[in-house]
Amino acid sequence: MRLPAALVPLRHPSFRLLWLANLCSNTGMWMQNTGAGWLMTSLAPSPVMVSLVQVASLLPVFLFALPAGALADIMDRRLYLIGAQAWIAAAGTLLALLTFAGLTGPWGLVALTFAIGMGTAMNSPAWAAVTPEVVPRQDLAQAIVLNGIGFNITRAIGPAIGGFTVAAAGAEATFALNAISFIVVIFALVAWKRPPDRRTLPKEHFVSAMGAGLRFVSASPVLRATILRGCVFFGFSAVIWGLLPLLVRMQLGLGPEWFGIMLAGMGIGAVGAGLLLPSLRGRLSRGGTVTGASVLAGAALLLLGNAQHAAVALLAMLAFGVAWLSGASTLQAAAQLASPAWVRARAIGIYQLATFGALALGAGLGGWAGDALGLPLALGLAGAGSIAGGLLVRGRSIEPGPAREDNAPPATPAPRPEPAAASLAPILAEEESGRVLEVVRLRIDPADRAAFLAAMAECRFARLRSGALAWRLYEDVAQPDRWVELWVVANWTEHLREEGRLTEEDRAILARAHGFHRGDTPPEAARYLNVMPDMTAR
Repeated sequence: MRLPAALVPLRHPSFRLLWLANLCSNTGMWMQNTGAGWLMTSLAPSPVMVSLVQVASLLPVFLFALPAGALADIMDRRLYLIGAQAWIAAAGTLLALLTFAGLTGPWGLVALTFAIGMGTAMNSPAWAAVTPEVVPRQDLAQAIVLNGIGFNITRAIGPAIGGFTVAAAGAEATFALNAISFIVVIFALVAWKRPPDRRTLPKEHFVSAMGAGLRFVSASPVLRATILRGCVFFGFSAVIWGLLPLLVRMQLGLGPEWFGIMLAGMGIGAVGAGLLLPSLRGRLSRGGTVTGASVLAGAALLLLGNAQHAAVALLAMLAFGVAWLSGASTLQAAAQLASPAWVRARAIGIYQLATFGALALGAGLGGWAGDALGLPLALGLAGAGSIAGGLLVRGRSIEPGPAREDNAPPATPAPRPEPAAASLAPILAEEESGRVLEVVRLRIDPADRAAFLAAMAECRFARLRSGALAWRLYEDVAQPDRWVELWVVANWTEHLREEGRLTEEDRAILARAHGFHRGDTPPEAARYLNVMPDMTAR
């Protein structure tokens, strides 16, 4: 039986196993969020305190996403994920026990929500980086959408179940069910047969791994644009998470089951959008999809702020769900497709650091605005900001670079496996051996100068993405056809890592730039090791 296009990634057994496990854990998480939000309306029913629950769940991703991504890239990813799930299960169990005993106050609820958020922060970059491991590249975009569909299926059923569970058994029951759901994920991760790590070079150190991730993202125009557009999209949309419980309870005068129904309506809209995205992908660019999602989310917030009846609010939540899934999954796909395997968890962690920071800031400001200005005006301002912001940044491209026909490796000679001087071998064997200066000498026809400089501007980004700490290009003032490209890496091991970090697009960029070289021999390459300490400080 042929699967519908939206479900094609489920044909891969490992993806299917982890997708179903994630479905279970996300259901529990949405139940927990529903219970926590509603419990706070009883413990401290102010917009600021209710919004703090959302801030506490989102802020840890802002604080820990980068170190989490670095750990996920340098540790065994499967064992790392098992540890993260165990942390969430333990924190959820403690929250359930304290609430059963009647010992949870408003600040205790915020603190334990923050603890659960810490586990989510450690889990998120690694989980996102697993998807490209279990599906081929041609199915990756739809697998990310399917992850979004699964997330929003749980958004549809989790809050609804959570709302009815709160009404029937109290918020503590939702906390207990959330803890159990993460134990299910642990069993799935134990069952996942991840291929062994085949790296031949030493693993990166934690601090240097974070630095390499930051340099990669700063040198990737697509990732920078994705992060900017994600901050705009999520920052304005986040207001809904802090204000929705109060809108249901105070503006609409409804109970916890209706809070769950509103979130379920959003989930239904998101699932519908996910099923339609495969057919729309060929007609609408990624950037156009995100712009449309920002405008639709803004319109939904404006409608929600003026809703005086449950039916109008439910319609707004359906529309918001369509916008949320379309924007979030498209941005996530853009971030993953722009990140090679060696740095993927770190790059996604930095993306999540920025976007979850925007979510936390948006939720906090939304709570303040709801308290100071009232719910309708706070939602209206966020809606107008979403529309204006989405239109303002629409020119920042999140599409991959144009495909090039020339995919040959660059003309620069490959690094020698062994140093020429035997005396250097012991030094190079140490990862702290000292910085390596890499040099390529080229001869360029002066008539090609402008085109060469444009190509070398791209070359600079390719070098920085593959690990360079600094890059320079020099022109000989006496002989204008002679040029020198210089870049520095941290040590000899980092130099050896460069070759494996270059993507096909990077290789094509280097080949194009070095293709301007004129002469009977290829560009001359050399590598110099810094073997003496810096004397300038003496």
